[in-house]
Amino acid sequence: MGGRVSLRQSQNGYRAGLDAALLAAAVELSPGERGIEPGCGPGAALLQVAKRVSDANLVGVERDPEALALAQANIVENHLTDRVQALAGDVAQPFSRLGLAPFDASFANPPYFDDAAAIRGPNPERKGAWIADDGLAAWIGFLSKSVREGGRITQIHRADRLADILALLAPKAGSFRVRPVHPFADAPAKRVLVRAVKTGKAPLVLLPPLILRQRTVDAHTPEMDAVFRGESRIDWT
Repeated sequence: MGGRVSLRQSQNGYRAGLDAALLAAAVELSPGERGIEPGCGPGAALLQVAKRVSDANLVGVERDPEALALAQANIVENHLTDRVQALAGDVAQPFSRLGLAPFDASFANPPYFDDAAAIRGPNPERKGAWIADDGLAAWIGFLSKSVREGGRITQIHRADRLADILALLAPKAGSFRVRPVHPFADAPAKRVLVRAVKTGKAPLVLLPPLILRQRTVDAHTPEMDAVFRGESRIDWT
């Protein structure tokens, strides 16, 4: 975001990258509204949302003590303690245990794998970021419970999990909007951004894809470069 966010991360654990930036740019939140991010890690997406949306109040939830401590330190370093906080918590536990009122928006970058045998590794210090111990259902259940009726739910995940995401959201949410994320214009989508509305009833809309990089030059596409610099957001219209 052009240097607007300062982020300390674990030296050996999971380190946030493009997925956090894509998620933050896709969150629908207006000034004065409240948003929550389960699995916030050191706060990469959380802080970017805070910088993008002035006066929004945000809560990050994290179960790993080291990542939580980093998130709390990053909130202080970015001078956001008046409207951003990070709390200890786990998506495997009911949202009600946090003692918070439902939010206007929830957003997350859930771990991409449910089965540890599906990938080689990862490093034990990064396992929690790659393996969803309680499955994708626990994450989507928490995201759904944590927002009010009419609240927005946004997540980024592997493109091949799109059917699972929609099926898990469907009992509580609708009005789905989907944006595939392609590494290059001529390559299949590797990621997918999904936005849903709790109790929404509108038909699903498949929006134009996001293309991350250009083939002809070693650079992001102009559209995505503007997003990553914080000069534009990912639109859902």
